[in-house]
Amino acid sequence: MKNGKKKFIRDSVYGDISLDSFEVNIMDMPQFQRLRRIKQLGLISLIYPGATHTRFEHCVGTMNLGSKLAEELNLSQDEIELIRASALLHDVGHGPFSHVSEGVLSVPHEELSKYVITKTSMRDLLEEKFDVNKIVDIINGKGHLGPIVSGELDVDRMDYLLRDSHNTGVSYGIIDYERLISNLTLDDGLILDIKGVQAAEGALVSRYFMYPSVYQHHTTRIVNSMFRRALKKTIDEGIIEEKKMYQYDDSDVIATFRHCENDYANDIMHRLDNRIIPKRVKSIRLDNFKIPEKMYKIGAENLRKAEEEISEDYGIDKDYVFINIAEYPRFDEMKTQVSVDGKLFPLTEISNIIGALSKARFNIPDISVYVPEEEKSKFSKFKLDHYIDLPEIDREKFHGIHYDQIKLF
Repeated sequence: MKNGKKKFIRDSVYGDISLDSFEVNIMDMPQFQRLRRIKQLGLISLIYPGATHTRFEHCVGTMNLGSKLAEELNLSQDEIELIRASALLHDVGHGPFSHVSEGVLSVPHEELSKYVITKTSMRDLLEEKFDVNKIVDIINGKGHLGPIVSGELDVDRMDYLLRDSHNTGVSYGIIDYERLISNLTLDDGLILDIKGVQAAEGALVSRYFMYPSVYQHHTTRIVNSMFRRALKKTIDEGIIEEKKMYQYDDSDVIATFRHCENDYANDIMHRLDNRIIPKRVKSIRLDNFKIPEKMYKIGAENLRKAEEEISEDYGIDKDYVFINIAEYPRFDEMKTQVSVDGKLFPLTEISNIIGALSKARFNIPDISVYVPEEEKSKFSKFKLDHYIDLPEIDREKFHGIHYDQIKLF
């Protein structure tokens, strides 16, 4: 640093985070400043009013944890600086409202981040110190250092659990990241020492409960579906340019929805502005089916066809009928390798808790049908299997333990 001075950002989760002069220059680039205007959790502030934190904060926090882990792994100074820069930039290509818009786009946000890093003025700055291709590889989990930022038990995941929990007020996401970091080694991926298993169990349990209470809350899913349908229409009509999504921020899309010539986008924005949200008229938990995974083989075109048939039978505009399947409960952390007396074992084999979570992952996700509140009374005898070819029901499975669990969220 010039004159030996450091700069600090006061973070709500970690306290002071130090920055060197080059990192300050990265953060001062307009491509990075845009992240101040991208909400980390998209539209979840409609459910949790405190969830207004941004991708900017998350990227800074991920850099902080990446630095701590890199130092714990005894990496060289050059490698530590590379990890810090990669972690700082890992979400720089996120579109408006983060993963909400990504559900409509033809490319994932990692590809947009690659474009920002390699094809915009950001590259000119980064090449003063780094090989931009190495940054892109790390962001995509490639190479020896990739798993630190993008892997099964990476610093990206650690930060968003802590940060999302902190800002929503949902206590499930509190994890012992210091214990995790101090028990990780880097070989062919990140390896967890047996002493860190309890902290890993805590992280997995946190994710398990954050899934229904925040990330896949039933209201989160319908507001996301509303937004995505409106975004798709505006992209299809050329009102919003998909190839420029890395340039837009949340307010750009909000203003476009409010004032463009697409009546549907206008109305959806009015409904989101005033929290006029469709209601669930049918919900079936996936663990009711013998093979829950089959639900994820139902194509979007089949869901859309079912929505259209429901709209015809019940006299509702087809664009206001929504069928949503909760995102697949992936929980990649379960694949983490654990070192026991020099031998490696999957975390699911070491921990009974993780093994149980692996089996219980389909207890909470469901398929739900939403319609405008004023139409809800029409659906008292609604049968979803009249419109979708659902997998076989497991009539022998006992569901009592989790029968009312979904109602908690």
